[in-house]
Amino acid sequence: MKRTDLIAYLAEFLQVDKFRDYAPNGLQVEGKDEIHRIVTGVTACQPLIDAAAARQADALLVHHGFFWKNEPAQIVGMKQRRIKALLINDINLLGYHLPLDAHPVVGNNVTLGRQLAIENAMPIEDVAQGLIWRGNLEQPITASEFAMKIKLALGRAPLHLGSPERLIQRVAWCSGGAQDYLDIAVQYGVDAFISGEVSERTFHAATEQSIEYFCAGHHATESFGIQALGEHLAQKFGLEHEFIDVPNPV
Repeated sequence: MKRTDLIAYLAEFLQVDKFRDYAPNGLQVEGKDEIHRIVTGVTACQPLIDAAAARQADALLVHHGFFWKNEPAQIVGMKQRRIKALLINDINLLGYHLPLDAHPVVGNNVTLGRQLAIENAMPIEDVAQGLIWRGNLEQPITASEFAMKIKLALGRAPLHLGSPERLIQRVAWCSGGAQDYLDIAVQYGVDAFISGEVSERTFHAATEQSIEYFCAGHHATESFGIQALGEHLAQKFGLEHEFIDVPNPV
């Protein structure tokens, strides 16, 4: 399909104009006009770009792309090497950040909820651009059992701040670096909050407000949405798709 058609479809499908974001959503580096083979991954790091080039991808779709607010504008060092590799191999780089977090079908939050078998999952409307989700477990389980559930679903043990024996049923979550949304989650009476990162202040906020906090990994909590987006495009347009995971312990 034409690059321009893919960009237009994704802009509408992900409703990119709805979001106040920290980086451009859509085409970030221009490559081939025609797209037949796409590679998806979480972050446009050098190993992912090299893997896409080795597979002769026409487009690389990521959640974390380039040109973040307040980053240095100069294209030197690591940034130069990454962009040079894309240009030499004529690969389109497309990045979708908050629109991919929030999407109700292929988003990071809805897919994370599916992985954890959370029922009645839905975003908290009109709060934080719809990025905070909540739902219920089928039945109450202890925090230690929930930590194991997260480990099995995401392939890594979460950092749990709280009491291992506390029962959990009502859950809120936001993928990635959303630890400070914990204070908002408290207002909705949930037993636990899940995000991808943790700060020193998170411990005090969780313990003083009697909520269980699970730091499940920024990369791990944001691996499912970009896969789902790639699969959606492959099915809708007949494109070849491969998700490539570049392991990241953070």
